[in-house]
Amino acid sequence: MYTTVATAKTPALIIYLLDVSGSMGRPLGGAPKIEHVNQSIENLLIRMVGRSTKGQTVSPRYRVAMCAYSNTPQDMLGGILSIDQLAKKGRPRLGTSAATDTAAAFMWARDLLRLELPSIQSHPAPLVCHLTDGEFTGTDPAPIAREIMQMTTEDGNVLVENIYVGADLTKVPIADATQWPGIQDVGEISDPNAAQLFQMSSQLPKSYASVIQEEGYNLQAGAPMLIPGTNKDLIELAFAMSGATPTS
Repeated sequence: MYTTVATAKTPALIIYLLDVSGSMGRPLGGAPKIEHVNQSIENLLIRMVGRSTKGQTVSPRYRVAMCAYSNTPQDMLGGILSIDQLAKKGRPRLGTSAATDTAAAFMWARDLLRLELPSIQSHPAPLVCHLTDGEFTGTDPAPIAREIMQMTTEDGNVLVENIYVGADLTKVPIADATQWPGIQDVGEISDPNAAQLFQMSSQLPKSYASVIQEEGYNLQAGAPMLIPGTNKDLIELAFAMSGATPTS
């Protein structure tokens, strides 16, 4: 499972759901949370382009959809773009808005996957990467996230990753993002909202762990795909994990 490689003929689909509620404008480590996210997205796209480049040509090994949400989901890219198209377009820049309707964002991803899955059964299993910094408003998103995690391709179930941006999310601070093996038990989490996201996160596949370890991190296969983004290094790790589909 999760061994299909991303190629120009079988590109990986990654869907980003990004909370841009007003609290994302609050400071974390000397800068607004949203600025850490903007920088991490830029670095992620650079990494994806690098992993997709042969000679001077950027191969469309990744397809990316991006939804910014507060009260309602907003398509940031005008549809799904291949990584070569996104490289030409330039990265989107996020600002902040109002509430946090997380369920609506997951519904947006679910509906997009329903349209896409029939034509990408032989591709790498898609990944939904969700970033937030607080308690959701409105409907509980957990049932929709679990519905997404039950969607399948020949490569495996759709993966769901969660990034929770904030301070003091784990009982023991994570001192070094490069040495951290990942959360091993929900009891390590001190924040109740982060604990809920634990139940909405897939397990890290071995193939993803291998790619991440090649980039200098120590995340272990089987750890939940939940990153407590307590600083910019952990946010950077989280976005690196979202783009760790094996390539050839």
